Amino acid sequence: MSLPALPATGAAPSPSGTPADNPAAVTLQDAQHSATNAASWVEQNWSTWLAIGLRVVLILVIAAVLRVMVRRAITKLIDRMSRTADAAEGTTLGGLLVNAERRRQRSQAIGSVLRSVASFLILGTAALMVLATFQINLAPLLASAGVAGVAIGFGARNLVTDFLSGVFMILEDQYGVGDTVDAGVATGEVIEVGLRVTKLRGAGGEIWYVRNGEVKRIGNLSQGWAMAGVDVTVRASEDLDRLKATLDAVAERMSKEEPWNEFLWGPVEVLGLDSVLLDSMVVRVSARTMPGKALTVERELRWRIKRAFDAADIRIVGGATAPAQEDPAPDPAATVAAPAVYSDAASPQAEAASPIPPARPAAK
Repeated sequence: MSLPALPATGAAPSPSGTPADNPAAVTLQDAQHSATNAASWVEQNWSTWLAIGLRVVLILVIAAVLRVMVRRAITKLIDRMSRTADAAEGTTLGGLLVNAERRRQRSQAIGSVLRSVASFLILGTAALMVLATFQINLAPLLASAGVAGVAIGFGARNLVTDFLSGVFMILEDQYGVGDTVDAGVATGEVIEVGLRVTKLRGAGGEIWYVRNGEVKRIGNLSQGWAMAGVDVTVRASEDLDRLKATLDAVAERMSKEEPWNEFLWGPVEVLGLDSVLLDSMVVRVSARTMPGKALTVERELRWRIKRAFDAADIRIVGGATAPAQEDPAPDPAATVAAPAVYSDAASPQAEAASPIPPARPAAK
């Protein structure tokens, strides 16, 4: 028997078969091949990655620096506005900004709105630029954002209206904390001004929450000056010269006394006859006062005018006149004699009309 010839390489045959049938050899070769490909891919694209990373970092750094600069500029602008308002305190413009709390709240509201808008615009633009750096198609994203914005706008249109109305009310300085305003739906003193709701305290102490979007017109009773007016109705036969002299004396005396000399921003003027009737005439007295003090000045004027007229024997008329008190008429039945049937106390009719005596307790 002849032996088989050995391979020329002198290697012994593998008991597991060919190399292609060995899983360990195949896995090692695939891993080596994958590592080679990955290293080659990284070597080819590392410059692109580095460029994208540097671009993203540069965008974020620029956005952060720009945001800080813009917010600081807004803060300086608000501080300058506050200092300008403080300088105008003693001038004719001082009536527009009546107290420090109002200036502080208005400045904070304006600064907060401007800083929020600036941050949203800067950071939103930076986010879109970062997404564009990664070659992401922004068209579907922007379209979806537009549709969502329209839907939210329709659903929350009242909220958006209130917010925008509040922003413009604050920017235009229509009213502030401490002002007395007539908002149409409510009247009272402003205790808080918000971007969505304004809080008013009414004359009875109640608090009104007025949505800024619902205010169609606003009447500020605390800006500039107020006018106090009093109508005095007297008899048509009164002496006009004596009447005017009495009112002038009241006005002069009131303008020299405290605190009325501070409340009055002008002389108390007798404007003359407002109307003349057959039995009466109306004299109009007015004065320019501090904002919000017109009602107080009117009450004091009425008080002083009434006392002065009583001292000068000038009668104030008008309204319903109370009837004079007269003695009551005598009762005609008091002089009429009683019927004959009741004249006898023992008659059956008299006994039937007499009250029933109370029952006596039984004797024990």
